[in-house]
Amino acid sequence: MDFKPYIRVIPDFPVPGIRFKDITTLLNNGEVYRAAIEEMKERVKDWDIDIVAGPEARGFVIGAPLALALGVGFVPIRKSGKLPGETVEAGYDLEYGKDTLAVHKDAIKPGQKVLIADDLLATGGTIATTIRLIEQLGGEIAGASFLIELSYLDGRDKLNGARIESLVQY
Repeated sequence: MDFKPYIRVIPDFPVPGIRFKDITTLLNNGEVYRAAIEEMKERVKDWDIDIVAGPEARGFVIGAPLALALGVGFVPIRKSGKLPGETVEAGYDLEYGKDTLAVHKDAIKPGQKVLIADDLLATGGTIATTIRLIEQLGGEIAGASFLIELSYLDGRDKLNGARIESLVQY
């Protein structure tokens, strides 16, 4: 299925020059949303995956249903200060700012094979930080799965050779 027609492009959001890829138009179409998650599952189902991790917030709407489809658990990677338990944190640069991500210290067990799932791979900063957090807890990266990849931003280059699948490329 071609998912591009279901992704709205918003020019100059959140800052001038950015062409924001809005997935809400895909998410609000149940048939297309289900098809996207199913296609993402099909592409990674033979990878050795123990658990799926997704960075806040759109990684939740991709990662959680993908984890369910794969029959594994889900780990939310949150912004700093949002998790109630003991966490590990790492800072990173966004395409247009800075932020800090956190994960519960007990969310990933040493040796667990983790699939990272998110809506978008852009410059790779968020995902590289997610990888660092997972590895800090002893997890092993099984790969990463994205709804969209902005290939012209070379985000793959920051992911240390991780196996990557993306449904739509710009």
